[in-house]
Amino acid sequence: MKISHSFFYIFLVWNLFLAAVPYTISTYLLSNPKFNKVGLAFGFGLWLLFLPNAPYIVTDLIHLKLSNSYFIWIDILIVSSFAFNGLLLFYLSVLDMKTILEKHIKKVIVKRSIIPILLLSGFGVYLGRFLRYNSWEILSNPKYLITDIFNIITQPIAHKEAWLFTLLFGAFLNVGFWMFKQFYSKPST
Repeated sequence: MKISHSFFYIFLVWNLFLAAVPYTISTYLLSNPKFNKVGLAFGFGLWLLFLPNAPYIVTDLIHLKLSNSYFIWIDILIVSSFAFNGLLLFYLSVLDMKTILEKHIKKVIVKRSIIPILLLSGFGVYLGRFLRYNSWEILSNPKYLITDIFNIITQPIAHKEAWLFTLLFGAFLNVGFWMFKQFYSKPST
């Protein structure tokens, strides 16, 4: 901000805060293992609702097209560092939730549910980036959100871009999660 004399990227701070919400939820659930099934289901639902906020920051790279060409390298570094931190929080949170769920559900079911969860996150990012929905609109504006989701699901030909983005971004998240697990599980030397 000091170099460019612009507050344009200040929204990244808010987006990173939102990216920390699912990690905070999963960390809390992991540190309190005495939840009953209703409490766990509520925590999982809340976590799933906020989860797309973490990888959403990757799509903030779209704002680079508005950058002053002289300072674009600074903008790339700033947006990329926020996106990287959002993805880190995302993958750590998914690993935490996987650990939590494996204590209550068969491991094979949890393992098979990761891919759909990451695809749902891709869909959530689509809803936020292109349809401009926020996580809290499930409570404040559910009618329009549910209508749009219903239309996307029931009319896939009319909403090809939604399906394409969801599948590609979901695949990106799945590949990233697989790579993250490989590095995260390696013993330190």
